[in-house]
Amino acid sequence: MKSITIQGTKRESVGKKSTKALRDAELVPCVVYGGAETLNFSAEERSFKGLVYTPDAHTVSIEVDGQTIPAVLQDIQFHPITDKILHADFYQLADDKPVVMEVPVRLTGRAKGVVSGGALRQSFRKLKLKALPANLPDEIVVDVTPLKIGNKLYVGDIKAEGFTFMHPDNAVVVAVKMSRTAMKGGAVVEDDDEEETPAEGEAPAAEATSAE
Repeated sequence: MKSITIQGTKRESVGKKSTKALRDAELVPCVVYGGAETLNFSAEERSFKGLVYTPDAHTVSIEVDGQTIPAVLQDIQFHPITDKILHADFYQLADDKPVVMEVPVRLTGRAKGVVSGGALRQSFRKLKLKALPANLPDEIVVDVTPLKIGNKLYVGDIKAEGFTFMHPDNAVVVAVKMSRTAMKGGAVVEDDDEEETPAEGEAPAAEATSAE
């Protein structure tokens, strides 16, 4: 997985007054936990651009006082009005310790159902998974070519090599629905496919977003 570097300065004080002063100076209060000691530091808000405002997943190399700490972003807080970054939590990586993070889903191919006039519906644009740092993928590639109208692709259908999904197997990642255009054009579900009923606990058709 790709990594970006964030340079920071160790915080000697973590009180409300010093936190406000950092934010006024366009610095973000941060913490790294998961190692031998918890590290509080601050970093320029602009250094988060390549980490937060991107659809890609990254690990982070945090450089503080000559020390480099490999980590992943676990949580980030934004101002409800200005969207300025208020605080960021990182989790320190270790080669032998699994980590949980979200990875983008990239769809490839053109679904047979879409060719027939159906509409593709993607429920998850990111999937949460657990893996050792060395096994973290940059993305989850899903080939939708075989999907016909009425078909769904579940988390359990995706091959996971070196990692484990943190979603139930029956969570729907992508589906091909009957569209109004297809109905008007007389398109029907292929007769060799039985109509599927929603799986118990099926995820709603909306992006699952969760910054761990």
